[in-house]
Parts: sequence; C-alpha cells; structure tokens
Amino acid sequence: MAEPTPTTGETHPNDPSFDERPWGSFEVLDEGPTYKVKRIEVKPGQRLSYQYHHQRAEHWVIVAGRALVTLDDVVHERAATESIEIGQGVRHRISNPGPEPMTFIEVQTGTYFGEDDIVRLDDDYGRSDDGA
Repeated sequence: MAEPTPTTGETHPNDPSFDERPWGSFEVLDEGPTYKVKRIEVKPGQRLSYQYHHQRAEHWVIVAGRALVTLDDVVHERAATESIEIGQGVRHRISNPGPEPMTFIEVQTGTYFGEDDIVRLDDDYGRSDDGA
C-alpha cells in the first residue's frame, strides 16, 4: 500500500494502487482472494461507463456528494451515507450530478477482480465494447 505524501496525505499518482481516469480517480484500499475495496472520486458532471461484470458483485457507499446510480436502466439517487447493491451481471453506472466531487467506497466480492471483467455497454470516453 502506498505511503501518504507528507504535505497532502494523498498517495502519489505513480502508485499502482492509484489510477487517474477521464471521469476522476480511484485508489485500491484493500484486497484479498474474495474481495477488493476501492475509494472512487467522480468529478462534477462526469460518469463512469454503463457496464456489467461476469465474476463480481459490488456494494457502493456514497461518502461525499450526491450520486445518480443506474441499475438495469432504472435510476436511483443516493446521498452521502447511503448505499446500493450491484449484483453480478447487473448493468450499472454511477454519475455525479453535483457541482463538487462525489466520492464513494466500492466493495467488490467474487472470484476475479481484474479490469478485463468490465463489459462496457456505453462510455463517454470511447471505451465501449460490443456488448458481448
């Protein structure tokens, strides 16, 4: 796990547990054989791809800001301290409709947590798959 920088307390962007994306960033906080925990920050007005996973489920807890969560084409609003379950194979997306960054904790459970288990159905940044 990365050591915090002395001035900001944030991990260094070159750390493999931290990744910048067009919509914001994520940091892996913990992981084991059956789980992975991430802290994810979404920039104002941005959203992640509409996607699903074959090998994992997710539980999201909003810790700052407000989120719009789409599950199988149904939109749910969540505020700080609220959570939502994403079952394995459920199509999902999270977006930040607010003027400030939105942060959530993602707990993944399952048998495999690689980024190649993401099937993108729609993506604002040109990363969509063919849906297979």
